[in-house]
Amino acid sequence: MTTQPNASTQQTGTAAQKKPAATHSLDTAEGHDGRGRTTVADGVVAKIAGIAIQEIDGVHALGGGAARAIGNLRERVGQKDLTQGVSVEVGQTQVAVDVTLVVEYPHPLQQVADNARDAVYSAVEDLVGMEVTEVNITITDIHVPSEDNDGEADDAGHEPRVA
Repeated sequence: MTTQPNASTQQTGTAAQKKPAATHSLDTAEGHDGRGRTTVADGVVAKIAGIAIQEIDGVHALGGGAARAIGNLRERVGQKDLTQGVSVEVGQTQVAVDVTLVVEYPHPLQQVADNARDAVYSAVEDLVGMEVTEVNITITDIHVPSEDNDGEADDAGHEPRVA
């Protein structure tokens, strides 16, 4: 696999150059039939991993606090970032993935992490065709449903503690 530079970023001498999106060619023996090359951008691999993780029971959100805040703003204007909280390192034939997520209370943290890890391995290996070497999961928070979001339905069943 090789990194393909973007034609618009090959200009030299400017400090404000944009870094080209990293892309990697898939030249496996099974897929290489002499009819051309397939190139997969790093962002595609990250998006596939992000989609796979969001489908796991117990995952509330991806990303740390600041990323989630920006993600909430994006969602309000109709732009959902499926790569939020996911970073990938793509080599010639292998991929390493780092994921930051928030787990729903009371789901067991290790079980959610293991399920997320399994989902990333399956999705990336099946859809991209590259070997996943590791998936590192960082759980930064747990989401506890607040009484404010539940409305007053819960308050109707409880007696006040003070008069």
